[in-house]
Amino acid sequence: MPWLLLVLAGLAEVAFVFCLGKARLAVGAEAAGWYAAFAGCGILSFYLLNLSLVHLPLGTAYAVWTGIGAVGTAVVGVVAFGDPLTGPRLFFLATLIGSVLGLKAVAP
Repeated sequence: MPWLLLVLAGLAEVAFVFCLGKARLAVGAEAAGWYAAFAGCGILSFYLLNLSLVHLPLGTAYAVWTGIGAVGTAVVGVVAFGDPLTGPRLFFLATLIGSVLGLKAVAP
C-alpha cells in the first residue's frame, strides 16, 4: 500500500505540473481554474507522499517521487506541449527510470 500511495503522489505531481503548463497558456478565469487545479494537485501530491513515508525510507521515497514526477513531466511535455524528444533526452530519461527502479528494488 505505501508504494501505491507513492506512485499516486508522483502522478499527482505530474498532474500539478500539467496544470501549471495549461495555466501558462490560458488567460482570465480559465487561467485561475488551472492555477486552482495546480494547487489542489500539489496539496494531494504532498499529502500522499507524507502518507507513504509512514512505511518507506525518506530518501528512497523522495527519490522515487521526484523520479516519477520528472519522467511523467517529460512525457506530458512531449505529448501535451510539443517538447522535443531527442536521443540524449531519451537516454537520460531511461537512466532515471532505471535508477528509480533500482531504488525500489533495494528498499527495505
